[in-house]
Amino acid sequence: MHPGRMRTLTGMCIVPVMRMGESVEWGLHCCVTLGWLDDETPVSIRRLALWFDLPQEYLKKRLQALARAGILTSSPGARGGWALARPPGRITVMEVVAALEDGLDALFCCTEVRQRGMGGAPSEFAKPCGISSVMRRAETAWRRELAAHTIADLMAGSPHSAERTRRNYQRMSSTNA
Repeated sequence: MHPGRMRTLTGMCIVPVMRMGESVEWGLHCCVTLGWLDDETPVSIRRLALWFDLPQEYLKKRLQALARAGILTSSPGARGGWALARPPGRITVMEVVAALEDGLDALFCCTEVRQRGMGGAPSEFAKPCGISSVMRRAETAWRRELAAHTIADLMAGSPHSAERTRRNYQRMSSTNA
């Protein structure tokens, strides 16, 4: 089971709890950093883990998920490491979230609880449940919002961080970290 995600069995559906794991934050920060360090890529897993003070092996697994999704590329060897697979403007936040949250199943699953117990005649349930309709619209809006933002948008939202990142990466490189 994915860290930070609990599932409960309700009828025939497995319903994930709406909470993203910390790997989403890690993945987005790594993508933004790799975008800023485009001239320096590939960046080693060791440097990325040191940069964010994260466990190297767990971070590597998360970056591998991003590589499988076509978001990052990796190159082996002493000078190998990680880089964005596409320009930052062509990678959406939704893609990163979906890659790190195992495809991100539907967040709400209607089990038609209204038809149980003291329910009613089948004809009363011809229209979709109002609760299900609202939840699906909310999820669609959430997904649409994440899909509307790219790594380039995140980079542009923190211009001072870009300079700090480049400066500190150069400092890190000069100490052979």
